[in-house]
Amino acid sequence: MKQSLLFTKTRREDPKDETAKNAKLLIRGGYIHKELAGVYTYLPLGLLVLKNIEAIIREEIEKIGGLELQLTSLQTPEIWQKTDRFSDEIVDVWFKTKLKNNTELGLAFTHEEPLTNLLKSHINSYRDLPIYLYQIQTKFRNEIRAKSGILRGREFIMKDLYSFTKDQSALDTFYEKAKVAYHNIFRRVGLGDSTYLTFASGGVFSPYSHEFQTVCEAGEDIIYISDEKGIAVNKEVYNDEVLTDLGLKASDLREVKAVEVGNIFKLGTKFSEALDLFYLDEVGKKHFVVMGSYGIGLGRLLGTVIEVLSPNDGIVWPKSITPFLVHLLPLGDNPEVKKQTEVLYKKLIDQKISVLYDDRSLAPGEKLAEADLLGMSYRVVISEKTIAEEVIEVLDRNLGQTSKLPQAEFIAILNNEIKK
Repeated sequence: MKQSLLFTKTRREDPKDETAKNAKLLIRGGYIHKELAGVYTYLPLGLLVLKNIEAIIREEIEKIGGLELQLTSLQTPEIWQKTDRFSDEIVDVWFKTKLKNNTELGLAFTHEEPLTNLLKSHINSYRDLPIYLYQIQTKFRNEIRAKSGILRGREFIMKDLYSFTKDQSALDTFYEKAKVAYHNIFRRVGLGDSTYLTFASGGVFSPYSHEFQTVCEAGEDIIYISDEKGIAVNKEVYNDEVLTDLGLKASDLREVKAVEVGNIFKLGTKFSEALDLFYLDEVGKKHFVVMGSYGIGLGRLLGTVIEVLSPNDGIVWPKSITPFLVHLLPLGDNPEVKKQTEVLYKKLIDQKISVLYDDRSLAPGEKLAEADLLGMSYRVVISEKTIAEEVIEVLDRNLGQTSKLPQAEFIAILNNEIKK
């Protein structure tokens, strides 16, 4: 991509109506545009990051057997009334509307009910199980107060996975696989060292649900971390009984603020009983399907990466989700600088390495400042000085190190990164 072809523009000043670091930097960098409180448009650069996160999630979820589908956002009340979740008194985040014939509809904030109802047409026998279905789709939640930039929105993109199994043992087995997949996802997006499996309040069928909480000052939750065991406890369930159950001592825990970047729940038969989703076993006996649900908010995950890994004056993208791996900057008006830059640009493209080429006629200081704001993983500078030394200047933002390398050596490093 040539930067002159990007229609988005960077800003020098923070947006006046944002207080969260993630929103300030993403808006200033031209990654997102605020439509209204809690609603953001992903511009081309922001969408590239989002798609990279999607790709990581798809890979990890499909490794454990997930099949992708796309459910509808518009929801009819009848299915939800069977679980008492269409009532505004029970669920206070519904967006609701009406058809021309005055039929009331809701915009889905989750999808347990419609998917359970759908599978009544696909599950009859024990041979039809297990089934693991997921989607990456826009959700709507009528939050009283949308805040913290893209960490908490009214319209947001979510990966929701649902498991359908024969019994509790099969659910437990898949649940453990989901934990591993989630740890892999958060590690691959750069949050592995600061994200903890966190014990939170459970439901009827399990003493605990599990959250994945990332240590972050912008977080809304308080958690207590056991560094020895690599787990945490949410403040909402923090008491002596829980600590004893988990084999933890209060004196060994540290209290931190955190962002919930994912959650997993054992639903049991709550929804299958309400919607009559059952199967027949080997002798024709009826059993309700045992379910689990597993969610990750993609925008919240993206925003958390910014909050945790970026300084206040510019973005630092992990190599796994950066919109472009390389930001190529020719400095000065020397024709040889432009020529050498375009030679490297073509080599990178030929090697299928994603590169943003700043081909604009701007002062060197302006180009460098904008590159710091955009935060591509590698910034490469070509100037009269580097040409004279027969090298290129490479800044690895993740390491915070600048080095001078021959072009061929740098390309070899990139290919090695891509293989990883």
